[in-house]
Amino acid sequence: MRQRLIDVCSFDWSKISPAIFGSLFQSVMNREERRAAGAHYTTEKNILKVIEPLFMDTLKAEFERLKARKDTHRWRELKAFQERLGALTFFDPACGSGNFLVIAYRELRLLEIDVIRELRQRPSDREQMELDAGELSKVKVSQFFGIEIGEFAAKIAETALWMMDHIMNNRLSLEFGRSYVRIPLTESPHIIVGNALDLDWAKLLPSESCNYVFGNPPFIGHQWRTKEQQADMARVWGTDGQVNRLDYVTCWFKKAVAYTEASRHVDIAFVATNSITQGEQVGILWPVVFASGLNIHFAHRTFQWNSEARGKAAVHCVIVGLTYSAGRVCRVYEYEQIRGEPHVAAVSRINGYLVDGPNYALPARQQPPQGRLKLHKGSQPTDGARTRGEGGGYVTTSNLIIEGSDKAAFLALAPEAEKWLRPFVGGDELISGDWRWCLWLKDANPSEIAQSAEVRKRLNRVRDGRLKSPTPSVRAFAQFPSLFTQDRQPSQDYLAIPEVSSESREYIPLALLSKDVIASNKLQIIPGADLFYFGLLTSAMHMAWVRTVAGRLKSDFSYSPSVYNSFAWPNVTDVQRSAVERAAQAILDARESHAGSTLEVLYDRETMPPNLRRAHRQLDAVVDKLYRKGGFRTERERVEFLFEEFEKASVPLAPVAKVAKRTKGKKQ
Repeated sequence: MRQRLIDVCSFDWSKISPAIFGSLFQSVMNREERRAAGAHYTTEKNILKVIEPLFMDTLKAEFERLKARKDTHRWRELKAFQERLGALTFFDPACGSGNFLVIAYRELRLLEIDVIRELRQRPSDREQMELDAGELSKVKVSQFFGIEIGEFAAKIAETALWMMDHIMNNRLSLEFGRSYVRIPLTESPHIIVGNALDLDWAKLLPSESCNYVFGNPPFIGHQWRTKEQQADMARVWGTDGQVNRLDYVTCWFKKAVAYTEASRHVDIAFVATNSITQGEQVGILWPVVFASGLNIHFAHRTFQWNSEARGKAAVHCVIVGLTYSAGRVCRVYEYEQIRGEPHVAAVSRINGYLVDGPNYALPARQQPPQGRLKLHKGSQPTDGARTRGEGGGYVTTSNLIIEGSDKAAFLALAPEAEKWLRPFVGGDELISGDWRWCLWLKDANPSEIAQSAEVRKRLNRVRDGRLKSPTPSVRAFAQFPSLFTQDRQPSQDYLAIPEVSSESREYIPLALLSKDVIASNKLQIIPGADLFYFGLLTSAMHMAWVRTVAGRLKSDFSYSPSVYNSFAWPNVTDVQRSAVERAAQAILDARESHAGSTLEVLYDRETMPPNLRRAHRQLDAVVDKLYRKGGFRTERERVEFLFEEFEKASVPLAPVAKVAKRTKGKKQ
């Protein structure tokens, strides 16, 4: 230990940022600890995405304006500006190891050094280089406040701020005079240990004395919350309505609203999971935020989380900046590639989906607009399937459903049942190509069923399984073991949309299927849909809408009727419809040219065949022009246009203040 201490003391630490401590701390946590704590420590690059638009860009712009002045009040206003820098307060209510506070403090001190350098250009000050450098600085670590639930992390945050203070004092000394060391430590950051969701933030820092609230609260989906975190949710959000569907991170948004609502001058910015700007969470969270008077004035749309720590998690994030100030220029940072760099666009407003659009949340519409075919789920067997342990694993035994690999064995026992077998396809099967089969006995002759011992054995298990169900409607269906409990199979061919599909795909793999293919409840289907429907719904225009408003299962798209029913349909001529149909057929032809490949392979970003990609691009161009002659440059432009169209529709969106709660048998 002695030798290691000597080694670290002899190491040149001058180029090492104290911000590394957060990632080091994450590195020693195991996966379960990180998940329980929602701990994902932020890189300096991502911290700057928060603090620059929140306050640094404005402060730097003000400094440049003052520096450019030529009047006699220039020096006085520069001095007043420096005094204001020393009076600002910064609060991170989930500070972890202090990365946000450390980087914010460094950036503020660097700006102050620029201000001091400019002030030293005044002729009367040029001979004062030997002044105590400490007298020149007004920015102190005592302007920084934080709450952290872990004592060790809180101590790291405090120490890292002192280290950054020392580094910046050395820099100040090199610029302006004698060595400046703030020893003894008379100024201290205000970091307290505790549960931020159970503490009164105003006791640490009254909101009227606070300027900025920011940070990276824990990312924990509702399915991963501990009992303590469930209690936090109930304490912050209550238990009415659908608030339990919100992610844990939203507690900090709610607390920040309550903390700042009285003073109404504090600006807020949090990193969060992108799920709070998608699907059902939009209609639960953002009505509360907007009703307080806060507006989103900058936002980074979905980007890939990057961490310097080992064991980093793949997290897709957004950054949301909130203000009470009216008339602020709003900026959206858009990522064409989630691991890439953003481009920024000035917009007039930003809604809960992080696009330029009205502050609305889409209602859960179950009916399509007039004249449009209805989308609904496929059929559900509820066939008394049971799962049993086997060799340390689990095996699911189904009765009406037969795995593709088990079909031959089943027919060896019951060859007479072949005429009752139908392809049975859900979202996973459609994409993977591993189709299953089902006993479709809806119109079967009862006497023939009675003669099949294997089928009767399965129907007995169906009956027994349904009788044990806790659901009354399922128990009632025990008297009809040969039927699916939910039969929605269409009598005509249909368009199939996987209920869940990976967000890494540029397009959801849709397919046109025969009426003889039984759609499971894991497919959304549109009976009677033709090539025009296929083309419109597989287009970039529709996918932009899906990526914005669809719910998520983990991070994957969860397609629902509300997505389909709220999508703005273009008015088309017969000529335009034919153009879409030709482009859609070109996609099917491109797929057919790779008949041995599954949709999973064909729609993988890395393995998508060039001819299929070109066919999709051509369709995208055709569909874009149905909406706007000049087309669209970015996905954000598409979404903003769609919101405008929906806002003008005869059935309007719900205002946020009121939102509550080709092979045999198949065609592709």
